[in-house]
This record gives sequence, C-alpha cells and structure tokens, in this order.
Amino acid sequence: MRKRSLTFLLIAMVVTTLLGCSKKTETTKGNNVTSAETISSTENVEPISVKLSVWGPSEDQDPQYGEWLNTMCNKFNEEHPEWDIAFTYGVCTESDAKKLVPQDIDAAADVFLFSSTGLENLCQANSLSQLGGKYLDSINENYPKVLVDGLTYEDGGVYGVPMTTNTFFMYYDKGIFSEEDVKSLETMLQKGKVAIPLTDGFYSSAFYLGAGCTFFGGDGRDRNAGIDLGGDNAVAVTEYLVDLVSNPNMVVATPADAIAMMREGNVNAYLCGTWQAEQTKEILGDNFGVAALPSFNLNGIDTQMKPFGSSKAIGVKSTTKYPEVAIELAMYLGGYEGQKLHYETRNYVPCYNELLKDTNIQEDTVVKIDAYTIANIAVPRSNFTEMSYFWTPAESFGTELRDGVITHDNAKTKTEAFNISANSSGIQ
Repeated sequence: MRKRSLTFLLIAMVVTTLLGCSKKTETTKGNNVTSAETISSTENVEPISVKLSVWGPSEDQDPQYGEWLNTMCNKFNEEHPEWDIAFTYGVCTESDAKKLVPQDIDAAADVFLFSSTGLENLCQANSLSQLGGKYLDSINENYPKVLVDGLTYEDGGVYGVPMTTNTFFMYYDKGIFSEEDVKSLETMLQKGKVAIPLTDGFYSSAFYLGAGCTFFGGDGRDRNAGIDLGGDNAVAVTEYLVDLVSNPNMVVATPADAIAMMREGNVNAYLCGTWQAEQTKEILGDNFGVAALPSFNLNGIDTQMKPFGSSKAIGVKSTTKYPEVAIELAMYLGGYEGQKLHYETRNYVPCYNELLKDTNIQEDTVVKIDAYTIANIAVPRSNFTEMSYFWTPAESFGTELRDGVITHDNAKTKTEAFNISANSSGIQ
C-alpha cells in the first residue's frame, strides 16, 4: 500500500552509532537513508523502499500467540511513513542465533533476537552492530544496568537492546510461609520443605556469589579474573552446603521435579524463573507466593543469595544495508510498546524501566519480584565463552554434595579442585 508522500532532504548518513563488533573506532559508511528529522517542505517524493529480514522464535510469529513480531514490525512501518518497508521473516530461537548468524552473516537477518550469553560468539564473528550515540544513551537510561553489562563486550561496546530478563527467584506456599519467613532460608527450613537444584550451577552459584565469589570480575567483563571460587569464603559456602543437604526439609531437585513435588504436597517452596509461574499459580491458587531469594546464615552472618542475571535481546547485523532503519526497529521492538505487547501476548517479563511503573504490571507479583531481583541483587552473567567451562564441574560438584561425597573433612580440597575445573576447558 502506498504511503503518503513526504518532503525531505536526502542526506548521506554518517553512521557513528553502528560499528562492527571488532572495531573500536568510529567509521563512516555510504548508506543513503532518509531521516524523519530531515523533512523539507520544498518537494514531494515517495518514501524510500527498504527490505528488512527479521528472525525470531516461531512462537513470536504464531497467530495463536498474537504474532508479536509481525504485529510490531507492521506497527513500526505505519509509524514511519518516510520508509516503505517490506519485511521477510525467518525462524531462529534466541539461543540458536549465536550459531546461525556467524555461519553466513550476509544471509542472516538484518534484525534478530539473541541471548546475551551468546554475545561473544556473535562479536568474534564481527556479526553485530555496536550501538552508540542517542541509542546508547537511551539504553543506559531505560534498562537495568545488570542487563546492559551483559550486552557489553570486552571492548566496552554495547551490542544489543534488552528485551526480557533471565534470572530466578523463589515460589512458595503462603499457607506454609509468611512474607517474613521467606527472607531467611534457615527460617523456611524450620517450617516446610524447600527444593534447591544444587546439581545445576545456574542455581547453586547463588550461594557462592552471595559470599563474594566472582565470575570474571564483579561485572562479568574481566576475562583475566576468571572464575573465582577460591579462598576461605568459597570453602565456607561448601561447608554450609554440606550441612544444608543433611537437613530433612532440604530437597535437591530441578525446577521441573520440584513443581511436580509441589503438586503432590511434598515441596512447599522452590527456586525457578518466570517460565514456571503459571503452572505454580495453578497449583497454589490463593496461596501462590513469589519472593526474591532468601538470605542464608554463613558463619553467623546473614548473607543474601545472588542469582545470575542475563537477557534476551535484539541485535542488528553488522552488514545490514539499512543501518538506520534496522537500529530504529531494534529499539522499537525492545522499547515500551514492544515489551508491553510481548507481556500481553506471551507473558514476557518486561525490563524497560518506564513500563515497569505501569499499574497493571505492578500488580503482577512475578514481574515485581523479577524486576526487584534484576535491579538489586542479580549479578551479570558473563558472555565470555569460557563461562561454559563452569557448568559440567558445577553439576558434578553439586551431585557430590547431594550424595554426601563432599564432607567437612574434604570441603577445602574439593572446593579448590572445583575452582580449577571451573577455569579449565578440560582439553589437555
């Protein structure tokens, strides 16, 4: 459909806000684009024709779930009469983007969804555009720092627009625990059964992070710092966990197993993220409770558990022919309207600061606790590929804790070995 003609001055755009992942200096590209700010009143012309490809998960393009991606792209087209955009869509999950985009950057989508944990894979292939200027200012102003840190590469550049969070907290039965009870793990274990997935490093790390251990520095961006599970604090946590697994009210279980146990009445609280909220709500009904992670008593000191925080994000490929249009679309998809519709169609927890103030969203306890976690206690999950070394040793370590292989007598030796393994690829 023809859009109304607009008058404008065609300029050569100096792209100081879009840089390839591996570049640290600003460059100028010769793409000719039309900006809404350059409209002139002297002549009538047709809108510029633009072709953009966009990748996202199939659910975001499914009419059953409201066709979030297609709907937002169409709205974006309507709101920008200076461009006449023809969209093509492809299916690619956020986790698959780190593999598919670098395989053939030119054939990849101009705009795509990806996980912040795959940022290094994308940047090493120079497949993402760096965000700068007014776009970077907007990101720093409108999104939580922990998410921005997770989308910042080691060169200091930011390479994505946060779309939703990935962290965890606690679901609990309000018929068993009060709001005061759930602030302390020790108090909870006196009143009911709590499930914690100690064999999964994503969750067990919250104890070590709470005690001051770090993963590539405090912001996850110091590669040379590595994973630091050494020292007396780490050993103290291991000793604490040895006692924890011996508590009859402590259950070592994955979130999937824990929710099944909750349905049977054998678990009263468990750790998980947003993805099991609806199922848990159905089980607990009016007793559905959500809380931030509790503190645990480490050598007489109440110590806050701290989860990892990361995001799903929107990126723009470095070789797009339409950098201004593509980046504007990415900002739109991850902005107020995009996140609002994503919440309404797929229950995606928003992370756009202004949207979190919305009255309806504030009444959603899952969103409220998730936002509190991200803003106050979450630690950036590093996007370095060396982070992958951690998961298998963490699984083995947690299994040994559960099975009683790790004891007070060998806690120090086992923790030191865990620290070494977590920093090694295992390839000799």
